[in-house]
Amino acid sequence: MPHRTVDDFKAERETLNELTLERANLEIKRFFSLDSQTYRDGALPVRTKEMLGLVASMVLRCDDCIFYHLDRCHEEGVSSEELQDAMAVALVVGGSIVIPHLRRAVRAWEELQGKG
Repeated sequence: MPHRTVDDFKAERETLNELTLERANLEIKRFFSLDSQTYRDGALPVRTKEMLGLVASMVLRCDDCIFYHLDRCHEEGVSSEELQDAMAVALVVGGSIVIPHLRRAVRAWEELQGKG
């Protein structure tokens, strides 16, 4: 599998989101809106919600979602130690099938930290 950088992912996501929303019906637009609203500050702060999104995405094994939530965690100032705790939860909940996604997540986090 060829390596896709976080920057590659972000550029593709932006392009495809624009294309999708240009053609979207009301139901699709409402779902996108609900997704955005869910990750706003509420009883839980945004950074916690992003870590929860990361854990769920790892368990569901969605690399696009993992990249997205890693980027958001980085933007929200999540530390590497906090991220490791969250990824440990994902690994325990999801089991060994999460390991390939964990590996790619660690590489992506290194890129976001300017180390990769």
